[in-house]
Amino acid sequence: MLKHRGFPGRLPGTDFQFTLRRANPKGATPLTARERRSDRRAPDRRADEAFFTALWEHFGTEPFERGNLDAGRLAWFFEREIIPATDPFDPADYEAMLVIDLHAARKTFPKIVGEE
Repeated sequence: MLKHRGFPGRLPGTDFQFTLRRANPKGATPLTARERRSDRRAPDRRADEAFFTALWEHFGTEPFERGNLDAGRLAWFFEREIIPATDPFDPADYEAMLVIDLHAARKTFPKIVGEE
């Protein structure tokens, strides 16, 4: 499992986890898309923004390996702002390649990604 050095482990001052310390011996948790609703709590929205900011600053528009990024946190963005970079795609692989969907990211996080 690739460890993304310099990537924040969590949202400071909270228990919102962004990365894993070690690989699960049973394998990676499969990525599944979670629905983000407009009535989410403010701390959840701050965690989403902080995580996406870190993704954007570390990877930009380049494909990146899932590695030690937390599956639960990725799930809030999967198949919307973060999409598979390869076909076929194995959602239960630590080496799976992902990429930020620039169009969707600009719609959802215009302050982070910037407008065209």
